[in-house]
Amino acid sequence: MKCPLCKIEMKKVVFYGVEIDYCSQCLGLWFEKDELSQAKDEKDKDLSWLDIDLWQDKTKFKISQIQKYCPVCSTPLYSVKYNDSKIKVDVCNLCQGIWLDRGEFKKIVDYLKEKGKEEILKNYFKNLVKQGMEVFTGPETFRSELSDFLMVLKLLNYKFIAQHLTISKIILELPK
Repeated sequence: MKCPLCKIEMKKVVFYGVEIDYCSQCLGLWFEKDELSQAKDEKDKDLSWLDIDLWQDKTKFKISQIQKYCPVCSTPLYSVKYNDSKIKVDVCNLCQGIWLDRGEFKKIVDYLKEKGKEEILKNYFKNLVKQGMEVFTGPETFRSELSDFLMVLKLLNYKFIAQHLTISKIILELPK
């Protein structure tokens, strides 16, 4: 498989528990469908409940065709502005593979950390209900959806403790 940027043969590497293709010259990464999400979940378990949703909300797309070609399908890649961030990723419309230039994976994880904090602080009950419903109806496995739900509960607990120190101290001082 050739790098979409350098046109040299890429190497297989294990990146956060996921086997991906890597260009040793430009340090770009090629993720096949769902591999980016898997690597993100392995990199930061606290982000597992927050989905990478490049294809879910068409109103958030800013798409432009670029002069790179999919290393799998040989079709043109499209540059997609990543949600409301400044990050752009290159995606294949056919196989849904994703090309990340050097450093973009870290930018995505950092962005998701900030988005996760904001989501928990502003919409934690909404997210808790959503994740609870997804346990039974979600697109992922039951175990994965349950894990997401428990992560939101954990984050909610942290938020409660941080915002209500007095109540938390009283609870901790109660006889057991």
